[in-house]
Amino acid sequence: MDECVFCKIAKGIVPESVVYNDEKVLAFMDIQPVNPGHVLVIPKVHASGLSNLDEETGAHMFKVGMRVADAVKRSGVKCDGVNLLLSDGRAAFQEIFHIHLHVIPRFEGDSLHIGFGRKYRPKPERNELDRIAAKIRDALH
Repeated sequence: MDECVFCKIAKGIVPESVVYNDEKVLAFMDIQPVNPGHVLVIPKVHASGLSNLDEETGAHMFKVGMRVADAVKRSGVKCDGVNLLLSDGRAAFQEIFHIHLHVIPRFEGDSLHIGFGRKYRPKPERNELDRIAAKIRDALH
């Protein structure tokens, strides 16, 4: 993974503005922030997506993300709310294929829009929900 920019950041090859650092994860300022205070939390080990990341490190990433979100709110950075956003795969708008968690400060009138589209509103029949739940449940085992 010599070409992965997040691996280079984790190894200290590329400079970053560190917010948090431990043996498993690194949290640093996004150089193209949605809003001031936008932080990225990455595992130090390369994992292109969630399926390549061990659950313990994934859980730790979210724990750190939650702590960073709280710190952003208390820091004096303009922040009325926070989005924790993780994109896994090209269809989910992942652009850098080293899994990462965005901690995005939000406030009324900011420029970020997250929408669910027109197909979000119609409610499927219960039997359809049950059928899909069974497929997912079977895949968990």
